[in-house]
Amino acid sequence: MMILGGFDIVVIALVVFVILVLFAGIKTVPQGYRYTIERFGRYTRTLEPGLNIITPFIERIGARMNVMEQVLDVPTQEVITRDNASVAADAVAFYQVLNAAQAAYQVSNLENAVLNLTMTNIRSVMGSMDLDELLSNRDAINDRLLRVVDDAVQPWGIKVTRIEIKDIRPPTDLVDAMARQMKAEREKRAQILEAEGSRNAQILRAEGAKQSAILEAEGQREAAFREAEARERLAEAEAKATKMVSEAIAAGDVQAINYFVAQKYTEALSAIGTAGNSKIVLMPMEASSIIGSLSGIGAIAKEVFGDGNNPPSPPRPRQVPPRTTPPVNPFNQPPER
Repeated sequence: MMILGGFDIVVIALVVFVILVLFAGIKTVPQGYRYTIERFGRYTRTLEPGLNIITPFIERIGARMNVMEQVLDVPTQEVITRDNASVAADAVAFYQVLNAAQAAYQVSNLENAVLNLTMTNIRSVMGSMDLDELLSNRDAINDRLLRVVDDAVQPWGIKVTRIEIKDIRPPTDLVDAMARQMKAEREKRAQILEAEGSRNAQILRAEGAKQSAILEAEGQREAAFREAEARERLAEAEAKATKMVSEAIAAGDVQAINYFVAQKYTEALSAIGTAGNSKIVLMPMEASSIIGSLSGIGAIAKEVFGDGNNPPSPPRPRQVPPRTTPPVNPFNQPPER
């Protein structure tokens, strides 16, 4: 067994002391934090993230500051608006330490200071507004709060990045009154829209009736014009046909006379047969003889006018056969005595 001498003990003690000094002088700062260094109680510098060396037993770490953005929940605040309405408001604030030394040595209990400053400004900003403006302009409230609180915390080396109003709760009776008001406004708006719709519908119906009347009048005018034109053309055709028949008769064309008489007689019989108020057509006894006499009329006309090649012959005297039976009166009248 080796016995250590006095010199060996001193060397070992010196080595242990050096190791302890090294451990005391080497400091590791994590990301997102800043450490302040104090020398004999006075701030000297700020350590950045990573491996840092300080003077042991002379310098020490003063404050470990979190420089990441932090969220601060603001409790419910009772606010009286400018029109004397009481509302409850909840908010949330976000802030970040920009200068670790100022945040550590310019204010005590940084989080509590930011919280109380935010609560005070919420009551101040929201109290200067009417209830309707308060409920409808939440973005404007957030902007005003952010600007006011950020200016106030600037000497502390921090930055307020955002303040948001989470909820605004008016009293229950006030909410009921607002609901009734909203319902009345919507009913009034619905009645106005309904009246405007009815007016527009009546205007459109009137416009439609006007256009319909105009189109109907134009149609009737066009129909009358076309009917008059048709009658005019029909009359021209009739006149032309009559002229042609007259010329044919004057020229001694027997077939033209036969055609003209037969056509007129056929049209008369067709009109009698197609009458809507008659089911039985009574024709005189001479009708068949008249139809059969058409050829006789043609023969007489041929004798009068000739056949176009031979001159007409003088008429022959008609021989009357002796009457064996008394004549028949077609009109059923008694014979004259």
